[in-house]
Amino acid sequence: MPHYNGEDILRDCLTSLVHSTDMPLEIILVDNASSDKSVEVVRREFPEVQILALDKNHGFAGGCNAGIRQASAEFVLILNNDTIHQAGWIEAMLQQIQSSPEIAVVQPKLLSYQNRRLFDYSGAAGGEMDMLGFPFARGRMFETIEPDDGQYDSGSNCIFWASGTAFLARRQVLIDAGLFDETFFVHMEEIDLEWRLQLMGYSVVVEPKAVVWHRSGYTLGADSPFKKYLNHRNSLLMFLSNFRLPLTLYLTPLRIALDDIALVFSLIKGDFGRAWAILKAHGWILAHPGAIYRKRKIVASIRRKGDGEILQRLYRGSSALSYYLLGKKTYAALKC
Repeated sequence: MPHYNGEDILRDCLTSLVHSTDMPLEIILVDNASSDKSVEVVRREFPEVQILALDKNHGFAGGCNAGIRQASAEFVLILNNDTIHQAGWIEAMLQQIQSSPEIAVVQPKLLSYQNRRLFDYSGAAGGEMDMLGFPFARGRMFETIEPDDGQYDSGSNCIFWASGTAFLARRQVLIDAGLFDETFFVHMEEIDLEWRLQLMGYSVVVEPKAVVWHRSGYTLGADSPFKKYLNHRNSLLMFLSNFRLPLTLYLTPLRIALDDIALVFSLIKGDFGRAWAILKAHGWILAHPGAIYRKRKIVASIRRKGDGEILQRLYRGSSALSYYLLGKKTYAALKC
């Protein structure tokens, strides 16, 4: 569990975690150089928790990687520190992942902590993505968040990405895939990793019988310009790194055109934070071609599946245009 400040939410999370299962757990708290009393609280109130104190804030990606390397179990649980957990959720995910050696990652159903009737923004009932690299989720399309009425509890449980808010994974498979790319720091690093896992031939699934409530946006608020920048930059970095070159060259002009449209609308609406984020994200990409080249080489070295198989798992269109122009506000509507 990566952590940076917030001793109160950490206490709530750990209390909930240890009471949600009867299974023996190896709990590793990776502290990203917190400036509050988080470490003291854990040492005093949760002596069974291992504390891995880092010298500086390595972000969600770096914190998770440190914890995965430290862990000794066959399966690892990636978990945000602002979550509360339903009893038996780990057992439900463990049963799912053990049902097939091809399953690498299992996500629980994620609901809002603030309004428990609603899905959580970060991953809802499982993450999906369109072919231009824009992520969305079953139960959450852009600003539209659905109530959970069990509408996604049945049907295929195969998803494209599992939210880093909470998921269970095969530890060695994550290592074989290269772990989280620490260039991302935070946001979309899990989607990038799970894209690579699928290129290796593994699958990502959701287990609706496992439920987690999430205080979404606690660390970086939804309106944070830095968060908007990371979302745009990391989405571009992921998009430019994981497709083979012919498809990358074909799709990139379409992706840039959509980003340009988003930039213009942000300026018209006076959302200068988002406009700045888009411009800065593209500036970073232009300034770091070497990082993209190196990442593409890593992806090529582990790839076992072609882009055709990946495209079958993606929405073959633009989720943004479908949402804003065609009025398809839900995942169910998008599939029609």
